[in-house]
Amino acid sequence: MNKKQLQSEQTRKRIADAARHLFVQKGYKATSIEDITDATGSSKGNIYYHFKSKEGLFLYLLDEWDRDWIAKWQEKEHLYTSITEKMYGFAEQMVREDLNHPLTKAADEFFVGGDKTCEVEDRLAEMVESHLAFNRGLIQQGIDSGEFKPGAAEGLAVVLEALVIGLSQVSRRISLEQALDTYRLAIEVFLYGIAGRPET
Repeated sequence: MNKKQLQSEQTRKRIADAARHLFVQKGYKATSIEDITDATGSSKGNIYYHFKSKEGLFLYLLDEWDRDWIAKWQEKEHLYTSITEKMYGFAEQMVREDLNHPLTKAADEFFVGGDKTCEVEDRLAEMVESHLAFNRGLIQQGIDSGEFKPGAAEGLAVVLEALVIGLSQVSRRISLEQALDTYRLAIEVFLYGIAGRPET
């Protein structure tokens, strides 16, 4: 990386760090580009050069969050001795890393807000696909090892994602221990169901 690239990356990081603080404090909607320029001393043009828009800047922060989540997962994944344990570990990490993440409230505002550009919609679709790919990989490991019965990992990955999204919405106002218990129960139901199949 040459000097100009290094300076550009440092500026990008400085803007992102200041914006993250503002989004955490004020929320996504209430944070304006003017707030970010005031906090960073950068011009609007400089912010748009690095991120194209406020949405682009927030997407950058969501990408950082995702990368951090994956890095933390990779640090501990080898500690699980079975795919079932990994599923419970996945649920625990969702609670500990996502429910109380500083950007959670701002992210809720961002996702439900309208008027997103096609570029932003495409980027959001990529993020969802990356989550589904993670889920598919985890489920496929269980199928391949014989721990899970053969099935369509694709469909199960969607069900798992929907389960996690729903849990995140209903678990915000409960204690950490309650959330952990609820997520563990959800994984148990996902893995084993709540009723036996009827005899034929």
